[in-house]
Amino acid sequence: MSTTTRGTSPWGAMSLKDEPDHLLVLVHGILASPSDWIYVEAELKRRLGRNFLIYASSTNTYTKTFDGIDGAGRRLADEVMQVVQKTDGLKKISFLAHSLGGLFARYALAVLYSASASLTDQLEDYMSISSNMEKSSSKQGLIAGLEPINFITLATPHLGVRGRRQLPFLLGVPFLEKLAAPMAPFVVGRTGAQLFLTDGKPNKPPLLLRMASDCEDGKFLSALGAFRCRILYANVSYDHMVGWRTSSIRRERELIKPPRRSLDGYKHVVDVEYCPPISSDGPHFPPEAAKAKEVAQNEPSIKNTVEYHEIMEEEMICGLQQLGWKKVDVSFHSAFWPFLAHNNIHVKNEWLHNAGAGVVAHVADSLKQQESSTIIAASL
Repeated sequence: MSTTTRGTSPWGAMSLKDEPDHLLVLVHGILASPSDWIYVEAELKRRLGRNFLIYASSTNTYTKTFDGIDGAGRRLADEVMQVVQKTDGLKKISFLAHSLGGLFARYALAVLYSASASLTDQLEDYMSISSNMEKSSSKQGLIAGLEPINFITLATPHLGVRGRRQLPFLLGVPFLEKLAAPMAPFVVGRTGAQLFLTDGKPNKPPLLLRMASDCEDGKFLSALGAFRCRILYANVSYDHMVGWRTSSIRRERELIKPPRRSLDGYKHVVDVEYCPPISSDGPHFPPEAAKAKEVAQNEPSIKNTVEYHEIMEEEMICGLQQLGWKKVDVSFHSAFWPFLAHNNIHVKNEWLHNAGAGVVAHVADSLKQQESSTIIAASL
């Protein structure tokens, strides 16, 4: 029986020796569906073997991605719990997400992490997963009751899309960028306001800022920090949906000219950098940010919102850089269709976006590397 699924039940009769113990959840982006992962699923199954149960989420398809990062994140968390509940033998969990799906996954992690922290209260509801964990309240740092291994995103707007050239298809034209923020909620619903950091009342931090910390909404940072490895794949150019800065969680001054030569064996993967954690007392939402947010909501011009964006971006980075990240830069400058970079990075269509095959190979080897180190550690 295949252990690869696309939004269908992955469980069934399996011999014990073939039973996977590592759940890999694939999360698609905006206006997309599990079918976006067909190539990736096949490649990962071929390269990773039988230890992985590969599951492509189907709970946030197409226009459901407009319901807000929080709404979609909660649905994803429920879906993951159902998979874990109905699958025996799972011990580990990883996530691979593309574009907006990375933000859905980050929200879901906080929901699932909170559930793990109070797992003893939920065992009666999820008896079928009791064999995967101890009933001790000391089981902290779990995601859906499983050991978190990899959290990987591909071209995800971690810092939102507000600011100059953060939504590259607007070409950095001030007039278009001025219209984008107020129009976003009408085009892509609550998700749009959250991506442009204008959601909620002026005196309340936007959702993406809250998601860079542990707060009353959830332990977002602790949930991310529970993973053994966090990897950001980012397009350095030609991605007209998500800019390099936001997808790699970098400041503008940190964007240096990338190498043009691909790494051996991984075409279009041009650089890998490990960024260790940096201590910070952030993020914060100072009074001047609240005032700037109100202006950004009521008079969303480039002049009036630049201060707000700069404050929010710095605070989000301060929050997220408290964790270590591996940052993988991808450049499709030599591809036949470089302007399809946003979909190339995860080979949305095998024939049209196959330039990203080297990126998928790099992802597979990153997953395999962590799996091997886990096995070695367990044997010691």
